[in-house]
Amino acid sequence: MAERLVQRVLVFRALPGLGDLLCLVPALRALRAGRPEAEITLLGLPQAAPVVKRFPELIDHLLPFPGFPGLPEQPVQQAELLTLLTTVQGKYDLALQLHGSGPISNVLVSLLGARQVAGRFLPGQWCPDPGHFLPWEEGQPEPLVWLRLLEFLGYPARGEELTFPIHEADQAALRALPEAHTLEPGHYAVLHPGASRPERRWPPQRFAAVAERLAGQGLRVVLTGTAGEAALTRAVREALTGDMLDLTGQTDLGSLAALLAGARLLVSGDTGVSHLAAATRTPSVVVFLASDPARWAPLDRERHRVIVGDDLDAVLTSMDEVLRGEPSCVA
Repeated sequence: MAERLVQRVLVFRALPGLGDLLCLVPALRALRAGRPEAEITLLGLPQAAPVVKRFPELIDHLLPFPGFPGLPEQPVQQAELLTLLTTVQGKYDLALQLHGSGPISNVLVSLLGARQVAGRFLPGQWCPDPGHFLPWEEGQPEPLVWLRLLEFLGYPARGEELTFPIHEADQAALRALPEAHTLEPGHYAVLHPGASRPERRWPPQRFAAVAERLAGQGLRVVLTGTAGEAALTRAVREALTGDMLDLTGQTDLGSLAALLAGARLLVSGDTGVSHLAAATRTPSVVVFLASDPARWAPLDRERHRVIVGDDLDAVLTSMDEVLRGEPSCVA
């Protein structure tokens, strides 16, 4: 792609989770390094705004996604969709489909009127342009799916790791939370029992057993979750005999990242917090009950241990290994 032809880029990714956006960071980093002067716009869900604001060096604008027939992430707002498809015609030099395997999302991206489109396509399904689309591969880590596409398009990787900037204001917001100022970095562990989908949630009693083990090893236990997950964190708290700091519903994205950055360990299910821990380089043990760890587990399997299935003993063993700095012995 000639430099003069790629000055305005539209990236389509309208997935709802925090991890869905963080997993895109390596690809966006490669894109920005290859096109430092380009104007990069994310066509995404409105709730992506807090994450987008964290990466002004990678994303210049957020264009709210009004939905599209067949895509479940957003109800279709027909008037807004027609306005979008009308106003973007000829506006972008490159439209990147970084949303998924492509049967529907490739149709949408092809309707955006960009001079060039690129992305992934499902073998056996329509491919808009074989020269700029790669086949979808099952079982590949989500960050690498899109980073490899960018490499294919001529944008060399600038690292595979996830990142998340933490500012002094985030640290101050954390210290302002009740009792949070008493937390000593490296001397507490975070438990996050919630997940957006019920089938991904490890039982509260298991988290309580984890909390007991951590407390017995001299770590202070901190519970986190959204306000909507209060029933889950309350169930964990009620199953405990010891004390813990419950910050359910009190952290925003920045203060949660600051909390994780100072933690000795995170234990959670497969949810956005596990990706945030990967971005803050916080050791973790992640329990996978319903999703594919090959796709969604953190890339660093020594810093971040992955347990597939409801196996409390495996979680406790992996926790102990991480805290002792030992290599994994859990299959």
